[in-house]
Amino acid sequence: MSERAAPFYCPYCAEEDLRPSEAGPGAWECAACNRAFRLSFLGLLASGIVRPSAESGGADAS
Repeated sequence: MSERAAPFYCPYCAEEDLRPSEAGPGAWECAACNRAFRLSFLGLLASGIVRPSAESGGADAS
């Protein structure tokens, strides 16, 4: 896979002026806050996300 995951905005300042960094694959630079960051995939959850049902002990909506 040669394509990078491209972020839409900086995770620190939310600016959209991003450029690929020369620091390595997946690294990006923000021109607004002068930070460099990397996007990475952490993995899949073993059991998935378990959400309690709305009927069993959820917060009162009133």
